[in-house]
Amino acid sequence: MDVKDLFMNISEYEGKEVTLEGWVRNNRNQSNFGFIDFNDGTYFKCLQLVYDKESEYFDKFSKIKVGSAVRVKGLVVKSEGSGQSHDVKISSVEVLGDCPSDYPLQAKGRPTREFLRDIAYLRPRTNLYNAVFRVRSVSAYAIHKYFQDKGYVYAHTPIITANDGEGAGQMFQVTTIPLEKIKGEVDYSKDFYGKKVGLAVTGQLEGETFAMAYKKIYTFGPTFRAENSNTKTHASEFWMIEPEIAFCDLEQDMDIMEDMLKYVVQYVLDNCKEEMEFFDKFVEKGLIEKLTKLVNSHFTRIDHKDVITILKKADVKWEFTPEYGQDIAKEHEKYITEYFDGPVFIKNWPKDIKAFYMKQNDDNETVAAVDLEVPGAGELCGGSQREEDYDKLVNRMKELGMDYSSMDWYLNLRRFGGCVHSGFGMGFERLLIYLTGVDNIRDVIPYPRTPNNCEY
Repeated sequence: MDVKDLFMNISEYEGKEVTLEGWVRNNRNQSNFGFIDFNDGTYFKCLQLVYDKESEYFDKFSKIKVGSAVRVKGLVVKSEGSGQSHDVKISSVEVLGDCPSDYPLQAKGRPTREFLRDIAYLRPRTNLYNAVFRVRSVSAYAIHKYFQDKGYVYAHTPIITANDGEGAGQMFQVTTIPLEKIKGEVDYSKDFYGKKVGLAVTGQLEGETFAMAYKKIYTFGPTFRAENSNTKTHASEFWMIEPEIAFCDLEQDMDIMEDMLKYVVQYVLDNCKEEMEFFDKFVEKGLIEKLTKLVNSHFTRIDHKDVITILKKADVKWEFTPEYGQDIAKEHEKYITEYFDGPVFIKNWPKDIKAFYMKQNDDNETVAAVDLEVPGAGELCGGSQREEDYDKLVNRMKELGMDYSSMDWYLNLRRFGGCVHSGFGMGFERLLIYLTGVDNIRDVIPYPRTPNNCEY
């Protein structure tokens, strides 16, 4: 049976013998009693196994090493100690997989996150990462459930692509040409795909093609950025949630962003109670209160230029001076969420700092783009109404010096039954940082891919 089943129905199993399979987290033996912290991965909390001097196998039980995989038989009894209601009194233990004394995760001491990144394959066995990756799993399910329950189609967009959706030139190149032959100009017509291709930085553009057929779609998968950044919030491989919705303007887009975020946060609070209590106690004090407040918050909506006005009037000595027509810094994001005491949608951004595909507003200076800023995390996701006017989109691509000759399939969406449509992207790991309080992207993804780090 599973530990979770036992915990959830403990009164039904009292006085009964059970068989469990899992791993030893700790084994502490005293003169007359011994205690094993046992975990099988199905439940966050460990089950306490007890053995006493009266057992003929006392010495054998006491020598079972931390990290060992075991099969245990024992009787469910009321606990005589504090911290748990019931124990399992061991009658027999079979060591299925022994563990040497140099096992890195010994019970004594608390290893640093930096140390654990070097043994990422063992991280899920620790309390912190066991909780993080459980929340990652539950959050992913909640995202799928939200969109599926609302009739969205889950679209699988390509990972290898010839288009740089963001126009930022941060694509990893994919080629079959031997490196020793790549000298000077390369003739990609002789490569596998007959052109220069790379790993996708977004699934948005292909997602738009499906939205023009299904009305509401979403993608949820890995994306890649060849961005040489070593901040706590950047990785070269990460996961993105990207819905695209036809017949949807910017205001409706914000409605969906808010509704989805509140749904996922509440789902995690409801379904990861033990993990969230752990984070609240050991990672970020007040985390549950912060998330509960977000679920019950009113999300402010304000134009970018009005945000800049507020920042300029603030009695604050900024490290980066806020300016009209420019992006805002982390310190500005923090201030604006504190100013409104809650999440803030900043909309209608200067077009010169946003992507080519965003809807151009009538002022010819801004685009119908939006970023969602949340307290304690800053920007969590961003979206826009997409430019549905063929001529305006072509002209914008020309202004930016983009080669649009190979983008006819994307431009034709505006010619072949085009309509007002919008979408947004949310970095999954950024959401997990917000949900768990764990402040480094390297600690919320199983095997982080960052500059000079691609070990396992």
